[in-house]
Amino acid sequence: MKVYAVIAVLTLTPSFGGAAAQALGPETINTASLTSVAPKHTAKASKEPDPAIIRLQVLLDRAGSSPGVIDGFYGKNVSHAIAGFEAMNHLPIDGKLDPDVIARLETDASITQSYLVTPEDATGLVDHIPDDYGEKAKMESMGYTSVAERLSERFHMDIDLLNKLNPGSDFAPGKTVLVMAPGSPREGRVKRIEINKKTSQVLAYDQSGALLAVYPATIGSQDNPSPSGTHKVKGVARMPVYRYNPKLNFKQGRNTKILTIPKGPNGPVGSVWIDLDKPTYGIHGTPDPGFIDKGQSHGCVRLTNWDAEELAGMVKPGVVVHFAN
Repeated sequence: MKVYAVIAVLTLTPSFGGAAAQALGPETINTASLTSVAPKHTAKASKEPDPAIIRLQVLLDRAGSSPGVIDGFYGKNVSHAIAGFEAMNHLPIDGKLDPDVIARLETDASITQSYLVTPEDATGLVDHIPDDYGEKAKMESMGYTSVAERLSERFHMDIDLLNKLNPGSDFAPGKTVLVMAPGSPREGRVKRIEINKKTSQVLAYDQSGALLAVYPATIGSQDNPSPSGTHKVKGVARMPVYRYNPKLNFKQGRNTKILTIPKGPNGPVGSVWIDLDKPTYGIHGTPDPGFIDKGQSHGCVRLTNWDAEELAGMVKPGVVVHFAN
């Protein structure tokens, strides 16, 4: 499915998270120079996705330090992903895009790819996902609401970026669309997981102590803090149903009774649940990947669905999970 091409790297006018944003397309993304990106993000928000930031996010994703959704904006998750990449490569950790980081990230492999939409991509869709848990419980599944939403998650993209790259597309089966090429899921066996509340990251280590992967996370909230101390993984449930119990967890809307919400990627805990030995707590996916580390959770550790699925594939019962800071 992935076709890589050799590309030329161009030197562009320095861009500060989109201040000098260019028209989006495979050429501008694939040829964007990382040297055009400011060493560190600023509080000034850009209005349009920056091709160089898109390229940076894809390269970080491939390297195992997830930036969360690939959207072309230079936010905190990108800086944290750079810091994660530095830790993985035994570089000084400051979260800045310096020449050493760029040299290790650079590649000739294409950042974008073409994808042919299949009939299977259009199956199992639902009209909408209601906010109210009582209404959710009446549905047959928490499936994707569109082909575009399904593809945006498959290729680790923000759905707005997917639509910008494919203006006017209805994403119908048989259509060819432009998507990112984030790379294959990380492989290995995780021995220990560290939940860093200060940086809002999940770090996965192997038996030797090497850092296998780093993910941005939403970790609890002031009203519903995450656990502290050390715990263990009990097991993994893929496409879990969600049992809502207002007496054990939290109260949503006017729902006062126990509810069973059906499985699906748009369920309250997304497409996978990594169960911890502390009752009702886990590491899980989310129906809103764009809000990772931008919102709050009800005490659990929330990742994008694709990051949670990748981590779930590398853990077994007994893996140590330590909550730091």
